[in-house]
Amino acid sequence: MMTTVSKTIDIKEKTLNVFTYFARPEHISDQFEERVGMTIVPMDVKAGMGVGTTFRVIGDFDGKRLEWDCETTEYIPERKVAAKMIKGPFKKWEIVVNFEELGEKETRVTMTVNYDMPFGPLGAIMDKAKFAKIAEKGMETALYRVRGLLEGNGSIPVYITLDAYRKLLAEKEKMNNAPVSTVLTNILEKYSQIETAKN
Repeated sequence: MMTTVSKTIDIKEKTLNVFTYFARPEHISDQFEERVGMTIVPMDVKAGMGVGTTFRVIGDFDGKRLEWDCETTEYIPERKVAAKMIKGPFKKWEIVVNFEELGEKETRVTMTVNYDMPFGPLGAIMDKAKFAKIAEKGMETALYRVRGLLEGNGSIPVYITLDAYRKLLAEKEKMNNAPVSTVLTNILEKYSQIETAKN
């Protein structure tokens, strides 16, 4: 019995930037609620996180720890990323993220997970309806958090120190409160110009 959980959200940001963020699976795991404790560990990374990239998903769903390995099966820049489970507890598990450009700075993101719960002890422990609810809630929260982050009003990403974030916010003010991603891009461009001038 396949179960499908799907969520859609519109993000006011260029499709390229949205796609670039979602194309890194570990970015998405940063945005899951603590209760769903998702960790994603890239294992074998192919060029640009493209087809053939493998990563391990470690999830704590309502106190039950599940681990599975996935492989990127489709990678169409600014359109679609898909991955499926290659080893793990589910009979089947796959995720597809579609991107649709609605305007110059507007992107529709649809995240769909199809899975088939395992039989045996694990299937019995995990109530199917409850698991679907947890998965759906987790996806929804993750999408809202990513939107907040990409639109520049979200919580601090975990991999940036508070000091660095404060400096970033100061730059953001200088740039008439441009989104954080724009500010970062700007700083990196300035940096690469300095590096180029050196060489």
